[in-house]
Amino acid sequence: MTTRILPAVGDPDAARAIVTLLSQLPAAEPAAPVPDATTLLDTLARLAADSIDELPEVVLVHERIGPVPALELIREVALRFPAVGVVLVSSDAGPGLFSAAMDSGARGLIGLPLSYEELAARVQAAAQWSVGVRRHLGRGAADAFPAGPGGRVVTVTGAKGGVGTTFTAVQFALAAAASGRRTALVDLDLQAGDVGSYLDVQFRRSVADLAGIQDISPRVLQDAVYDDASGLALLLAPADGERGEEVDDRAARHIVAALRSRYELVVVDCGTQVTGANAAAVEMADVAVLVTTPDVVAVRAAKRMVRMWERLQVRKAEDTAMVVNRWSKHTEIQPALIEKITKTRATRTPVPAAFKELQAVVDAGRVQDLDNRSTVKQALWTLAGELGLLSTPDTAATAAATPGASLAVRASGPVARLRRGREG
Repeated sequence: MTTRILPAVGDPDAARAIVTLLSQLPAAEPAAPVPDATTLLDTLARLAADSIDELPEVVLVHERIGPVPALELIREVALRFPAVGVVLVSSDAGPGLFSAAMDSGARGLIGLPLSYEELAARVQAAAQWSVGVRRHLGRGAADAFPAGPGGRVVTVTGAKGGVGTTFTAVQFALAAAASGRRTALVDLDLQAGDVGSYLDVQFRRSVADLAGIQDISPRVLQDAVYDDASGLALLLAPADGERGEEVDDRAARHIVAALRSRYELVVVDCGTQVTGANAAAVEMADVAVLVTTPDVVAVRAAKRMVRMWERLQVRKAEDTAMVVNRWSKHTEIQPALIEKITKTRATRTPVPAAFKELQAVVDAGRVQDLDNRSTVKQALWTLAGELGLLSTPDTAATAAATPGASLAVRASGPVARLRRGREG
């Protein structure tokens, strides 16, 4: 088998020396060196856009590559192109750098000056690992790993408990999967996650099993993910809530980035409490959704949540999409008022108050079986299209739009109470 090798070397003399030695390796096919990190990532993205099979088996990263540090570049390549074996070339071959390189996703470290024997051994090991990953995946199509920065991430957070956060996240994910997108649903409500209960899934692995793993390879990720019959890939919260403490903000970033590199859409249920893990997810998200109900307590909680996000520099209020659940035209607190109070962007489609439609499937733990005629399902799937979560704006599975809400304000009652507390 021919091993394709792409050197990333900024120094011309070092590049010539590496290519000369690579050319002497049996069955090696060295490509022209790329001079910097940007060119390397662009080259890999262009190759992956055609087919994963077009990617080189091995990438050599020289310690003096720029403009980003070599270890950061290795981490980026490992996350975006997990089937490529990355090897660091450095004058420091000590255990400290070796450990840091492995943590960043490298498959080996070669010391300078180069020796033929060490170069051959490290390249062969990285190439065998790369081939094994691609064989394990059982696919060579471009959809194995999306090219470029990866798929989209949407987080769903509740203003308070009981507003319908998990149900909303699950329906968004089901809608995306029905539209043809490869979708992962992650439960980052680490102590009280109910995604598994809503979908009637029992699985011994959880998001906590990925905490502390720096090199989340496709195989490691697949072992932790449950492939549900609904078409969703599920990464569940730990069954033992105390294990949620193992998932800190750094672990959450690695986990979400690894999922993003493999799936077209990653839906994250962040629960209702702000932790380091779900704050990191909200910060990374392409779309951050906050769910509230149209009552005084929930709207005030929503306002507190967005203010906290702003203080922690997690998310600006105006960059947050507000979903109003359990809405009716008779509700005094309408979406436009909630938008004004929280300074978020209220979605066009509110979700109607129709719990009777949901009770049977929720009690059975089978929300994927909710009838297509359900007004709640129609609204949530329409919202998924509005938020850009579907492969096309209109699919056969997407429900018809729910009529928009109008502002109804009176001088007394809950609206007046909200106005009085607006600056509180």
